[in-house]
Amino acid sequence: MVQTSQLCKAFGSFVALDNVTLDIGHGKVFGLLGPNGAGKSTLIRTLMGFLKPSSGSAVVAGMNCHSDRLAVHQQVTYLPGDARVYGLMKGRSVLKQFVRYRTNASYQRALEVAERLELDLSRWVGLMSTGMRQKLALAVCLSVDCPLVILDEPTANLDPTIRARVLEFVSEARRAGRTVIFSSHVLSEIEEVCDEVGILKKGQLVFRESMSGLNRQHRITVGCPAGLPPVPESLAEILTITQKNDRSIIETPDRVADVLRWLAQAELGDVAIEPIGLKSVYQRFHQ
Repeated sequence: MVQTSQLCKAFGSFVALDNVTLDIGHGKVFGLLGPNGAGKSTLIRTLMGFLKPSSGSAVVAGMNCHSDRLAVHQQVTYLPGDARVYGLMKGRSVLKQFVRYRTNASYQRALEVAERLELDLSRWVGLMSTGMRQKLALAVCLSVDCPLVILDEPTANLDPTIRARVLEFVSEARRAGRTVIFSSHVLSEIEEVCDEVGILKKGQLVFRESMSGLNRQHRITVGCPAGLPPVPESLAEILTITQKNDRSIIETPDRVADVLRWLAQAELGDVAIEPIGLKSVYQRFHQ
Protein backbone atom coordinates (compact mmCIF):
# COMPACT_ATOMS: atom_id res chain seq x y z
CA MET A 1 0.00 0.00 0.00
CA VAL A 2 2.85 2.38 0.88
CA GLN A 3 6.37 2.27 -0.55
CA THR A 4 9.31 4.60 -0.26
CA SER A 5 12.72 4.08 -1.80
CA GLN A 6 15.78 6.03 -0.59
CA LEU A 7 13.44 8.89 0.23
CA CYS A 8 15.22 12.13 1.15
CA LYS A 9 13.89 15.54 2.07
CA ALA A 10 16.15 18.49 2.83
CA PHE A 11 15.33 22.04 3.83
CA GLY A 12 18.47 23.90 2.82
CA SER A 13 21.34 22.28 4.72
CA PHE A 14 18.98 20.50 7.15
CA VAL A 15 18.20 16.89 6.17
CA ALA A 16 14.78 15.93 7.56
CA LEU A 17 14.59 12.53 5.81
CA ASP A 18 17.69 10.55 4.93
CA ASN A 19 17.35 7.54 2.58
CA VAL A 20 14.16 6.14 4.10
CA THR A 21 13.13 2.88 2.43
CA LEU A 22 9.82 1.47 3.61
CA ASP A 23 7.18 -1.01 2.47
CA ILE A 24 3.83 -1.22 4.28
CA GLY A 25 1.45 -3.95 3.15
CA HIS A 26 -2.32 -3.87 2.78
CA GLY A 27 -4.29 -4.32 5.98
CA LYS A 28 -1.33 -3.63 8.28
CA VAL A 29 -0.99 -1.17 11.15
CA PHE A 30 2.46 0.42 11.04
CA GLY A 31 3.68 2.24 14.14
CA LEU A 32 5.98 5.19 13.61
CA LEU A 33 8.16 6.18 16.56
CA GLY A 34 10.72 8.87 17.24
CA PRO A 35 11.13 12.03 19.30
CA ASN A 36 10.13 15.47 18.08
CA GLY A 37 12.32 16.41 15.12
CA ALA A 38 13.07 12.81 14.13
CA GLY A 39 11.23 13.17 10.81
CA LYS A 40 7.86 11.52 11.48
CA SER A 41 5.67 14.41 10.37
CA THR A 42 7.96 15.16 7.41
CA LEU A 43 7.60 11.56 6.24
CA ILE A 44 3.82 11.71 6.58
CA ARG A 45 3.57 15.05 4.77
CA THR A 46 5.72 13.70 1.96
CA LEU A 47 3.43 10.68 1.64
CA MET A 48 0.50 13.10 1.44
CA GLY A 49 2.20 15.03 -1.37
CA PHE A 50 2.41 18.24 0.64
CA LEU A 51 6.21 18.11 0.38
CA LYS A 52 8.22 17.25 -2.73
CA PRO A 53 11.04 14.75 -2.12
CA SER A 54 14.56 16.05 -2.60
CA SER A 55 15.41 12.61 -3.98
CA GLY A 56 14.07 9.08 -3.93
CA SER A 57 10.43 8.16 -4.32
CA ALA A 58 7.22 7.76 -2.34
CA VAL A 59 4.26 5.76 -3.66
CA VAL A 60 0.77 5.13 -2.26
CA ALA A 61 -1.50 2.55 -3.93
CA GLY A 62 0.83 2.52 -6.93
CA MET A 63 0.68 6.31 -7.42
CA ASN A 64 3.44 8.85 -7.01
CA CYS A 65 2.75 10.81 -3.84
CA HIS A 66 3.72 14.18 -5.32
CA SER A 67 2.85 14.14 -9.02
CA ASP A 68 -0.37 12.14 -8.43
CA ARG A 69 -1.19 13.67 -5.05
CA LEU A 70 -4.83 14.50 -5.87
CA ALA A 71 -5.49 10.87 -6.77
CA VAL A 72 -3.53 9.77 -3.68
CA HIS A 73 -5.75 11.95 -1.49
CA GLN A 74 -8.78 9.92 -2.64
CA GLN A 75 -7.13 6.86 -1.10
CA VAL A 76 -6.23 8.47 2.22
CA THR A 77 -7.81 9.99 5.29
CA TYR A 78 -5.30 11.99 7.32
CA LEU A 79 -5.25 13.39 10.84
CA PRO A 80 -2.37 15.88 11.15
CA GLY A 81 -0.56 16.33 14.41
CA ASP A 82 -1.60 20.00 14.51
CA ALA A 83 -5.18 19.66 13.27
CA ARG A 84 -7.08 22.95 13.09
CA VAL A 85 -10.86 23.33 12.94
CA TYR A 86 -13.10 26.38 12.54
CA GLY A 87 -13.55 28.17 15.86
CA LEU A 88 -16.69 30.09 14.89
CA MET A 89 -18.77 26.99 14.16
CA LYS A 90 -20.45 24.42 16.34
CA GLY A 91 -19.13 20.88 16.34
CA ARG A 92 -22.05 19.42 14.38
CA SER A 93 -21.67 22.08 11.69
CA VAL A 94 -17.97 21.30 11.37
CA LEU A 95 -18.75 17.64 10.71
CA LYS A 96 -21.34 18.56 8.05
CA GLN A 97 -18.88 20.96 6.40
CA PHE A 98 -15.99 18.49 6.16
CA VAL A 99 -18.14 15.54 5.10
CA ARG A 100 -19.25 17.56 2.05
CA TYR A 101 -15.61 17.73 0.91
CA ARG A 102 -15.27 13.93 0.53
CA THR A 103 -17.45 11.69 -1.63
CA ASN A 104 -16.43 8.69 0.51
CA ALA A 105 -17.26 10.36 3.85
CA SER A 106 -20.37 9.62 5.91
CA TYR A 107 -22.04 12.12 8.22
CA GLN A 108 -23.68 9.27 10.11
CA ARG A 109 -20.31 7.66 10.62
CA ALA A 110 -18.89 10.97 11.89
CA LEU A 111 -21.74 11.21 14.41
CA GLU A 112 -21.08 7.66 15.60
CA VAL A 113 -17.38 8.39 16.11
CA ALA A 114 -18.20 11.58 18.02
CA GLU A 115 -20.63 9.70 20.25
CA ARG A 116 -18.08 6.98 21.05
CA LEU A 117 -15.54 9.70 21.87
CA GLU A 118 -18.09 11.37 24.19
CA LEU A 119 -17.96 14.64 22.26
CA ASP A 120 -20.65 17.30 22.75
CA LEU A 121 -21.31 18.56 19.21
CA SER A 122 -23.59 21.37 20.35
CA ARG A 123 -20.68 23.45 21.63
CA TRP A 124 -18.87 26.18 19.73
CA VAL A 125 -15.44 24.96 18.63
CA GLY A 126 -13.78 28.11 19.95
CA LEU A 127 -15.07 27.24 23.43
CA MET A 128 -13.93 23.61 23.28
CA SER A 129 -10.94 22.34 25.23
CA THR A 130 -7.87 21.07 23.38
CA GLY A 131 -8.99 17.48 23.97
CA MET A 132 -12.47 18.18 22.62
CA ARG A 133 -11.04 19.72 19.45
CA GLN A 134 -8.88 16.61 19.06
CA LYS A 135 -11.99 14.44 19.30
CA LEU A 136 -13.69 16.60 16.66
CA ALA A 137 -10.72 16.23 14.31
CA LEU A 138 -10.80 12.45 14.86
CA ALA A 139 -14.52 12.34 14.02
CA VAL A 140 -13.82 14.20 10.76
CA CYS A 141 -10.91 11.92 9.86
CA LEU A 142 -12.62 8.63 10.74
CA SER A 143 -15.81 9.52 8.86
CA VAL A 144 -14.00 8.72 5.59
CA ASP A 145 -14.01 5.19 4.14
CA CYS A 146 -10.75 4.73 2.23
CA PRO A 147 -7.87 2.19 2.07
CA LEU A 148 -5.23 4.18 3.98
CA VAL A 149 -5.60 5.92 7.35
CA ILE A 150 -2.76 8.17 8.54
CA LEU A 151 -2.94 9.25 12.18
CA ASP A 152 -0.28 11.64 13.47
CA GLU A 153 -0.40 11.68 17.29
CA PRO A 154 -4.15 10.87 17.40
CA THR A 155 -4.32 10.38 21.18
CA ALA A 156 -2.62 13.66 22.13
CA ASN A 157 -4.51 15.55 24.87
CA LEU A 158 -6.98 12.70 25.42
CA ASP A 159 -7.75 10.98 28.71
CA PRO A 160 -6.99 7.23 29.12
CA THR A 161 -10.57 6.09 28.47
CA ILE A 162 -10.82 7.98 25.17
CA ARG A 163 -7.29 6.92 24.20
CA ALA A 164 -8.46 3.32 24.49
CA ARG A 165 -11.40 4.03 22.19
CA VAL A 166 -9.11 5.56 19.58
CA LEU A 167 -7.09 2.34 19.65
CA GLU A 168 -10.35 0.43 19.13
CA PHE A 169 -10.95 2.46 15.94
CA VAL A 170 -7.46 1.51 14.74
CA SER A 171 -8.11 -2.19 15.37
CA GLU A 172 -11.45 -1.94 13.58
CA ALA A 173 -9.76 -0.36 10.55
CA ARG A 174 -7.33 -3.26 10.40
CA ARG A 175 -10.13 -5.83 10.60
CA ALA A 176 -11.82 -4.02 7.71
CA GLY A 177 -8.66 -4.54 5.62
CA ARG A 178 -7.47 -0.93 5.78
CA THR A 179 -3.84 0.10 6.19
CA VAL A 180 -3.00 2.42 9.09
CA ILE A 181 0.09 4.52 9.72
CA PHE A 182 0.03 5.33 13.42
CA SER A 183 2.50 7.89 14.74
CA SER A 184 2.77 8.14 18.50
CA HIS A 185 5.09 8.92 21.40
CA VAL A 186 3.31 6.35 23.58
CA LEU A 187 5.10 3.00 23.30
CA SER A 188 2.29 1.01 24.91
CA GLU A 189 -0.13 2.19 22.20
CA ILE A 190 2.23 0.98 19.47
CA GLU A 191 2.64 -2.38 21.22
CA GLU A 192 -1.12 -2.80 21.57
CA VAL A 193 -2.35 -2.15 18.03
CA CYS A 194 0.54 -2.29 15.56
CA ASP A 195 1.69 -5.16 13.35
CA GLU A 196 5.04 -3.52 12.63
CA VAL A 197 7.06 -0.70 14.12
CA GLY A 198 9.67 1.66 12.69
CA ILE A 199 11.91 4.03 14.64
CA LEU A 200 13.21 7.24 13.11
CA LYS A 201 16.33 9.04 14.32
CA LYS A 202 17.56 12.24 12.69
CA GLY A 203 15.60 11.42 9.57
CA GLN A 204 16.87 7.86 9.22
CA LEU A 205 14.85 4.68 9.68
CA VAL A 206 17.18 3.05 12.22
CA PHE A 207 14.94 0.14 13.24
CA ARG A 208 12.08 -1.83 11.75
CA GLU A 209 10.58 -5.04 13.06
CA SER A 210 7.28 -6.87 13.25
CA MET A 211 5.72 -6.82 16.71
CA SER A 212 5.52 -10.62 16.65
CA GLY A 213 9.27 -10.78 16.00
CA LEU A 214 9.94 -8.21 18.71
CA ASN A 215 7.84 -10.17 21.20
CA ARG A 216 10.04 -13.24 20.65
CA GLN A 217 13.09 -11.35 21.88
CA HIS A 218 13.99 -11.96 25.51
CA ARG A 219 16.54 -10.91 28.11
CA ILE A 220 17.74 -13.57 30.55
CA THR A 221 19.65 -12.43 33.62
CA VAL A 222 21.45 -15.16 35.57
CA GLY A 223 23.68 -15.37 38.57
CA CYS A 224 26.38 -17.91 37.79
CA PRO A 225 29.39 -17.71 40.17
CA ALA A 226 31.29 -20.45 38.32
CA GLY A 227 30.77 -18.81 34.93
CA LEU A 228 28.66 -19.72 31.94
CA PRO A 229 29.31 -22.95 30.00
CA PRO A 230 30.75 -22.64 26.47
CA VAL A 231 28.20 -21.21 24.07
CA PRO A 232 27.05 -23.77 21.45
CA GLU A 233 27.86 -22.88 17.86
CA SER A 234 24.15 -22.91 17.02
CA LEU A 235 23.58 -20.04 19.49
CA ALA A 236 26.84 -18.12 19.25
CA GLU A 237 25.76 -15.92 16.33
CA ILE A 238 22.41 -14.85 17.80
CA LEU A 239 23.18 -14.24 21.48
CA THR A 240 24.40 -10.99 23.00
CA ILE A 241 26.05 -11.59 26.37
CA THR A 242 27.20 -8.87 28.76
CA GLN A 243 28.43 -8.90 32.34
CA LYS A 244 27.08 -6.61 35.05
CA ASN A 245 28.62 -7.11 38.46
CA ASP A 246 28.10 -10.81 39.24
CA ARG A 247 25.30 -11.22 36.69
CA SER A 248 25.35 -12.41 33.10
CA ILE A 249 22.79 -10.70 30.85
CA ILE A 250 21.87 -12.71 27.77
CA GLU A 251 19.72 -11.25 25.00
CA THR A 252 18.25 -13.57 22.40
CA PRO A 253 16.06 -12.72 19.38
CA ASP A 254 14.42 -16.16 19.54
CA ARG A 255 14.93 -19.77 20.63
CA VAL A 256 14.49 -19.19 24.36
CA ALA A 257 14.05 -22.94 25.00
CA ASP A 258 17.44 -23.70 23.40
CA VAL A 259 19.08 -21.01 25.52
CA LEU A 260 17.55 -22.42 28.70
CA ARG A 261 18.73 -25.94 27.83
CA TRP A 262 22.25 -24.55 27.42
CA LEU A 263 22.08 -22.68 30.74
CA ALA A 264 20.79 -25.81 32.52
CA GLN A 265 24.31 -27.23 32.22
CA ALA A 266 25.61 -24.62 34.69
CA GLU A 267 25.15 -24.21 38.44
CA LEU A 268 22.89 -21.19 38.41
CA GLY A 269 21.78 -18.96 41.20
CA ASP A 270 18.84 -16.68 40.47
CA VAL A 271 17.37 -16.50 36.98
CA ALA A 272 15.10 -13.76 35.55
CA ILE A 273 13.48 -13.93 32.10
CA GLU A 274 11.70 -10.94 30.56
CA PRO A 275 10.68 -9.78 27.09
CA ILE A 276 13.06 -7.15 25.76
CA GLY A 277 10.06 -5.05 24.77
CA LEU A 278 9.72 -1.96 22.65
CA LYS A 279 10.95 0.36 25.41
CA SER A 280 14.37 -1.26 25.54
CA VAL A 281 14.71 -1.20 21.76
CA TYR A 282 13.63 2.45 21.61
CA GLN A 283 16.18 3.39 24.28
CA ARG A 284 19.00 1.91 22.18
CA PHE A 285 18.46 4.80 19.78
CA HIS A 286 16.91 7.50 21.97
CA GLN A 287 18.07 7.71 25.57
